[in-house]
Amino acid sequence: MADQETVPDAGFRGPQVCSIVGITYRQLDYWARTGLLVPSITAAKGSGTQRRYSYRDVLELKVIKQLLDAGLSLVSARKAVECLRQDLGEDIASANLVINGTGSVLASSGEELIDVLRGGQGVLSLVPMAGVVSELEAAITELRRPDAQSSTSADSAPPTAVAN
Repeated sequence: MADQETVPDAGFRGPQVCSIVGITYRQLDYWARTGLLVPSITAAKGSGTQRRYSYRDVLELKVIKQLLDAGLSLVSARKAVECLRQDLGEDIASANLVINGTGSVLASSGEELIDVLRGGQGVLSLVPMAGVVSELEAAITELRRPDAQSSTSADSAPPTAVAN
């Protein structure tokens, strides 16, 4: 029979999470107590209970750790993760983050880049180049069709002068 610590549904204990994410137990405890990331399987309920973290919890903790390693403050990392969770409804596992120094963290959401440090403000539109290339090639193909050239040349011929 499998040990409870190796069963995925049982989650991960605090020391395991610390080892996986690369943080201290003190950081993990602080983040849980301040609500940055409360374990979703089992929260601490007093002395002697162990927190249990889900895979998604560990993933979010790893994202937080990477944001901190990139130079963001804990306050900024907290804002970024909260925006990803609430405002964007993003699954953090599928989100793409662009960190621009310590002042900007952008998350791609469909065809937009959203600054998660500004609560979703500063939206930039993305232009998927594959779509632009496809449209361009279709227009060129249409232009080169034999029947398109004859109608184009008739449409673009200079007007003839009318004698009075």
